[in-house]
Amino acid sequence: MRVPLSWLREYVDLPATETGRDVQAKLISAGLEVETVEQLGDGLKGPLVVGQVLTIEELTEFKKPIRFCTVDVGTANGTGEPQEIVCGARNFAVGDKVVVVLPGAELPGGFAISARKTYGRNSHGMICSSDELGMGDDGTKGIIVLPPETEVGKDAIELLELVDEVLDIAVTPDRGYCLSLRGVARETAIAYGLPLRDPALLDVPGPNAFGHPVQVSDPLGCDRFTARTVTGLDPEARSPLWLKRRLQKVGMRPISLAVDITNYVMMELGQPLHAYDRSLVQGTIGVRRAEEGEKIVTLDGVTRTLHAEDLVITDERGPIGLAGVMGGANTEIADHDAENGANASTDVVIEAAHFDQVAIARTARRHKLSSEASRRFERGVDPLAAAAAAQRTVDLLVLLAGGTADAGVTEVIAPSAPRTITIPADHPDKVAGVTYGRETVVRRLQEVGCDVYGQDELIVTVPSWRPDLTDPNDLAEEVIRLEGYENLPSTLPRPPAGRGLTRRQRLHRRVGRALAGAGYVEAPNYPFIGEQVFDQLGLDADDPARRVVKLTNPLNDEEPALRTSLLPGLLGALRRNDGRGSHDLALFETGLVFLPREEQSVAVALPVDRRPTDEEIATLNAALPEQPRHVAVVLAGAREQAGWWGKGRAADWADTVEAGRSVAREAGAELIVRQGQYGPWHPGRCAEFVVVDGDTERVVGHAGELHPRVVKALGLPARTAAMEIDLDALEQVGDSTPLAPSISSFPVATQDVALVVDTFVPHAEVEAALREGAGELLEGIRLFDVYENAEQLGDGRKSLAYALRFRAGDRTLTVDEASAARDAAVALAGERTGAVLRS
Repeated sequence: MRVPLSWLREYVDLPATETGRDVQAKLISAGLEVETVEQLGDGLKGPLVVGQVLTIEELTEFKKPIRFCTVDVGTANGTGEPQEIVCGARNFAVGDKVVVVLPGAELPGGFAISARKTYGRNSHGMICSSDELGMGDDGTKGIIVLPPETEVGKDAIELLELVDEVLDIAVTPDRGYCLSLRGVARETAIAYGLPLRDPALLDVPGPNAFGHPVQVSDPLGCDRFTARTVTGLDPEARSPLWLKRRLQKVGMRPISLAVDITNYVMMELGQPLHAYDRSLVQGTIGVRRAEEGEKIVTLDGVTRTLHAEDLVITDERGPIGLAGVMGGANTEIADHDAENGANASTDVVIEAAHFDQVAIARTARRHKLSSEASRRFERGVDPLAAAAAAQRTVDLLVLLAGGTADAGVTEVIAPSAPRTITIPADHPDKVAGVTYGRETVVRRLQEVGCDVYGQDELIVTVPSWRPDLTDPNDLAEEVIRLEGYENLPSTLPRPPAGRGLTRRQRLHRRVGRALAGAGYVEAPNYPFIGEQVFDQLGLDADDPARRVVKLTNPLNDEEPALRTSLLPGLLGALRRNDGRGSHDLALFETGLVFLPREEQSVAVALPVDRRPTDEEIATLNAALPEQPRHVAVVLAGAREQAGWWGKGRAADWADTVEAGRSVAREAGAELIVRQGQYGPWHPGRCAEFVVVDGDTERVVGHAGELHPRVVKALGLPARTAAMEIDLDALEQVGDSTPLAPSISSFPVATQDVALVVDTFVPHAEVEAALREGAGELLEGIRLFDVYENAEQLGDGRKSLAYALRFRAGDRTLTVDEASAARDAAVALAGERTGAVLRS
């Protein structure tokens, strides 16, 4: 909400010395988020005056149309002679009044004006457009043409109110009344302790039987509808400068007099209005729910198919407007267009109604049609302001367009009672931890418009413009914010001794530190996905990961499901970073995935007046999807950079396997790595992670290089590698008890063996056999070479070379002891895998 300070001063007598920054500080202290204070006209220096075009000479020898003009600026140029100006705009003619900036002036942005020769002529100044003066869009896309009665030589800076301060307020959904000058003025008056001149306090005639007929078929959707009629509008009437400028300052574009007035009153009072051409409205105006499939052409020219829940305004033909969102094109107010022979509307019907917040919000979202009106209805509009807003609109149409107010007044009102809240007088004290006292509580509630009765127990009647006040805590918040959040004492909570992070939390942090230490960057992602990503990842049709939990009200219709894998989000982050020039990437994420249970149940609503029982909590948990925590990494580009130290190294599948091992080490779990095949990974470059839980092997993750089809489908860099592992599964089988390293005083005995096995035999099986056969003397084993050569080894054979480290804790091993342990390891490997020593 943009609030011009000059307009705000009409309702609150602010001290003349108060600047926009001062008002900003006061409103922020009162709880409003004032983001910026825009200085209109900053850097603007005159002379900037009104001129009248005397002559126009068309210069045709240039590629684009150029005009050489003489302009009467009175005595503003010091000579009284016509000012010679070169201009390229076409939307003005001889006799028009325009805005002229003379040499020596400076426009916003540091643009200095001087006499200069251009297009073969001397130009002494410039004829200005609204953009050049920083006025905003006026709809003309050209030179400002002033009303004929404007005085030549008059100071245009003052005339156009070019110097002002505008507060830009981010209005939260619960403060909808601040989407108006009236609401912001009320907050300003409270903050300064000054009286408010409420613009809604108008003399409004009572309803009678002579107004335009209105029938409301859905009183729940529309509990108040006011209709007023104005006839005999001057078709030549135009919006005055002050009205246009105020609309521009609040960020709206002037359109036509009738529309500008309704927009002006909406910004002033917060009540959206709509004006219908009376000659185009056929019969009774109605309010009802739309029929499924019914169509309407809205003012933006779009044909919209209506939903049965949409609230519409109708006449005898059908819908003529989407209630609270946008009017229909078939009753649009017409503006005078002499060139096309179109006449302006002379008789109008003014609608000022109050619609249901939820209905308007759903309609605006359903049709992707957010408007200034829908924004206000969604956040809550004062229902009692409708009659005053209609009266204010009628008054302005009579004043500015020469119309006549029809005596008929239509008001359809659904009966309702004011809302009351009972609150202990000391409740704000308990919430804030500060003693305010009853008098302060009553005074502050009365300042926001409440009627307060009672002593120790207060009965508070909420004002009509504050639908957000529904319970005692809301009232306590009003007292606290007006007394100043900055006056609340700062007290640090004291955590009970002996408590810290849980075992699971410590594991999550260790895993994050380990991966960060290995060069990965954490990249958290939203947990929402679209189901088409499973096809891009190449998952089988019956893959369990395709079973998803779908959201009833997703933030994005293209991502309506909760993720079952971390890879879609991480790969999307990798793709975005690669597309922006970062090609060497190593990203990781730890987060929950969501797996639907086999048996679906409906969650019960837990009580709020007591602590839920263990059974109630268990029932709730049973209805939720399983949410294990996973860890995933993705890699692309260089893993090690090239430099003076030598060649670099590209990231490959082995790096992802090592990332999985690092996670398992932090969890204290023994991880079995063997060749696998799953979904997005390349069949020949995919490792399967397995843990042993009791006597059962369990696959907990995969790592390796992604399949080229997946890389192409997702737009990823070539040879992208990834790993994902179930961290909760590792935690279940792991032992995170810290173990101090044992340091032996006896030397190590190293034995290398090269074993020839069939190509299809996994290295993990060979290593497991060697480890078991070597016995207790084996301290470590490392695969350091894989060799394949059909001429030396034979077809379908490969050589695996291992370094075996033997050590005893109580003696120095002899050569015979180390050799015997090696031979036993080789013998068991040969028995289980068919391995033979390479000659």
